[in-house]
Amino acid sequence: MSTGKEVRLRRILGGGGGTLMVALDQAAVVGPVGLLARPQEAVRLVMGGSPDSLLMTRGMFRHGLPETPSQPGLVMRVSGGFTVLEGAREFRDRLISGVEEALRWGADGVAAAVKFGHELEGEFIQAVSALSDACDRWGVPIVLEAMVALRGSAGLSEEEALAVTARVAAELGADVVVLRYPVKGGDLTEAVRGCPVPVLVSLGETHGGADPLEVAGRALRDGAAGVLLDASSLERESGEEMLRSLRSLLS
Repeated sequence: MSTGKEVRLRRILGGGGGTLMVALDQAAVVGPVGLLARPQEAVRLVMGGSPDSLLMTRGMFRHGLPETPSQPGLVMRVSGGFTVLEGAREFRDRLISGVEEALRWGADGVAAAVKFGHELEGEFIQAVSALSDACDRWGVPIVLEAMVALRGSAGLSEEEALAVTARVAAELGADVVVLRYPVKGGDLTEAVRGCPVPVLVSLGETHGGADPLEVAGRALRDGAAGVLLDASSLERESGEEMLRSLRSLLS
């Protein structure tokens, strides 16, 4: 790993304890939902929970900048290309930006998603492989969200499929892998053990109504390096308290 990439990765993962990354990128898909309707307010609330890093789109970089302090690591999402109007269930994620652009915006790293088992899996893999090559050239960490298509489990259990996706993401060059916690029971022990880079667990509205703190605690016991919290799932009244609780759990 180059020195530049190592320095940037340290900013993204934080200095001690588990990593708390907060995603402020969902408005690019679903529009002005909840907390994300007002970018500066969203950043201000999120920073009250002392996150290690923020995952943002170009719009959030621009409009949330006045409330963004210098200390958190900044990761720019460079994939997307679909909205809820197209039908988010189709997941036609594409690379819509690149490493040089992320550096121009002041980002420490880039993020993209891969949905393994999807009918476009090969195209996803090809795209993030090229992105990973560019990240290596520029010394920029890449965060890959590794997801499993419902039809793409190939007869594997959810735990086994997640272990495959985590390792493949690392093989594609990921410096950090983001996984969703199994919703059908089981854990991420196998996935974490078989992945040679840090694994963050995504916390949002996709866990069958489970308490995010409970999911985070289970993920840490499984060996995860931290969590990625979707800011669109936070309430204005209780969001900062939730973030502080997560920060305490991860310390």
